[in-house]
Amino acid sequence: MAEIFVLAEHRQGQLRDITFEMLTKARELAEKTNADLTAVLLGKNVREHAKNLVEYAKRVLLVEDDKLEHFNSDAYQKVLSHIFKERKPILTVIGHTSYGVELAPRLAAALNVPLATDCIDLAFEGDALTVTRQMYGGKVNVKAVLRKAEGYMVTVRQAAFQVQKPPTPSNGEIEEIPSPLTEEITTKRFLQYVLPPPGGVDITAAEVLVGIGRGIKDQSNIPIVEELAKSIGGVLACSRPIVDKGWLPSDRQVGISGKTVKPKLYIALGISGAFQHVLGMKNSDLIIAVNKDPKAPIFSFSDYGIVEDLFKIVPPLRNKINELKAQKT
Repeated sequence: MAEIFVLAEHRQGQLRDITFEMLTKARELAEKTNADLTAVLLGKNVREHAKNLVEYAKRVLLVEDDKLEHFNSDAYQKVLSHIFKERKPILTVIGHTSYGVELAPRLAAALNVPLATDCIDLAFEGDALTVTRQMYGGKVNVKAVLRKAEGYMVTVRQAAFQVQKPPTPSNGEIEEIPSPLTEEITTKRFLQYVLPPPGGVDITAAEVLVGIGRGIKDQSNIPIVEELAKSIGGVLACSRPIVDKGWLPSDRQVGISGKTVKPKLYIALGISGAFQHVLGMKNSDLIIAVNKDPKAPIFSFSDYGIVEDLFKIVPPLRNKINELKAQKT
């Protein structure tokens, strides 16, 4: 039976969202090609992750080894090459993350399979694979057909696909595979995870984001919006002009040249909705936009929109939220 592989990515004890995004798309492809969907999980003491993955995939290939406790592209390449040469998947899907960008090209070269990177869509046309990528800063979507091959490999952009659980749990099986690693990997060594500095914020992990754009007018107005963000348990983000002015650090920027986010709630205040920004937040669960320009592009991507000056909306909204919170205490 043909197989489609998805490489599960985990970090600091948590499966990353992109794993489930890839599984959602790969399940669609597996159904259309009559292939089995297989998740591949490498690590140390990660069986609990495997139990979560069997809800999405027919099979989870589990390789546990102390030498796989932390990501190491050399170790991953050796293990995956061993598995792939035996099972010959028709497609391997890897996240276009810091892990995937390092691993995928080396792995594809070792296996001699065609590779497409940073994809936002995939489809099989016959036995050829069509991939969609964005070029010129997202202004153009380009479709390419990979040459016919026994297997393909792609990296997928984060937040390219919405996570959807199978209509019914797949109740897949966990298949343990002995690690082929016989010695320590000495060419590379894991040192540490570098977390945001004290006071820093990882906007990609926030469930609630309040984004500001040119409509904030002046740096002195930022605390007004930051108070709103704090009142709803969120953090402040921004579009590129705010970073260019030096009003917020670059780690708060959402968009092509910033970060891709997918919070449960994204409130866009005074953001026009240029495509560079929208591509970084369009997959948020709920988008609320406030802009005084009724023709602002952001409204095309919003679930709810308010045509008004943000300064007439933010203060009373913040006050009402604080009032309701006070009533509960």
